[in-house]
Amino acid sequence: MKLGFFLREAMRSLGRNAAPSFAALATILLTMLVIGVFIPIVQATTGAANDVRQRVLVDVYLQRDATQRDVSRVREMLAGTDNVKRVEFISKQQAYDAQRKKDPEAFALLGTNPLPDTFRITPEDPDKALSIKADLAPVAAGGGRTPVDQAIDEVRDRREDTSKILQVTRFVKLMAGTLGALLIAASIFLIANTIRLSLYARRREVEVMKLVGATDWFIRWPFVIEGVIVGALGTLLAILLLAIGKIAIIDPLASDFALIAAPETLGFGVLIAVMLGAGIAISAIGSGLSLRRFLKV
Repeated sequence: MKLGFFLREAMRSLGRNAAPSFAALATILLTMLVIGVFIPIVQATTGAANDVRQRVLVDVYLQRDATQRDVSRVREMLAGTDNVKRVEFISKQQAYDAQRKKDPEAFALLGTNPLPDTFRITPEDPDKALSIKADLAPVAAGGGRTPVDQAIDEVRDRREDTSKILQVTRFVKLMAGTLGALLIAASIFLIANTIRLSLYARRREVEVMKLVGATDWFIRWPFVIEGVIVGALGTLLAILLLAIGKIAIIDPLASDFALIAAPETLGFGVLIAVMLGAGIAISAIGSGLSLRRFLKV
């Protein structure tokens, strides 16, 4: 019985306050459009950044006269080193063939193979890739580095490339997180202030209800339900516009542009559910927060 009363009051309020309700709906529509576009962009950007992070490598070059026993011993040692996710062995012949394919004229002049056997290490945590070199070739007392195994000639961590990759990916994630937080805060603020216009127009009604003994939640529920209805309608309109944009623009371009087709993001059905839940929650929170000051009679 009470639920029906609250629904009737919410619908009556929407009809009596069409202008503020439309403003709230328009605000939610714009907010959900931004969120609907923002989520796939952030996911695609983060996915690209993670792909770049996987390219952070550490190379371990062996001595030219390293034997098969040395190779096996170093491989086992590297597999047990902290922060090592994968160890790939590249023989001197494989390296020579690859380089010769890239520059056949230069390598045709060489009588022997100058390249060493190499282990290429992929770290578990790219942020700690630079520490692998310290473990495999710690700094000696004289200032140089001494490999922990005599079969190792040199350990290179590609410090400059690694630092650049890590800086870029950290910046991307920081910006994504900051923009996401600002977007959520701005959405709640805008919706709360828009709904506050509707509440302000009915402040006398709220004050009278308080004076005759109505509880805070009895007064609040119609406004919360009103916010939920407006939020759902605004979100549904945003979803409709996004669906039209997806069908008319994104899908036709996906077959021609790999940049659009490649990123793995939320499925459109999941995105709809997330947007609908976010729109309703933000509207309910905004209307609840807006009503707080009017309940203090």
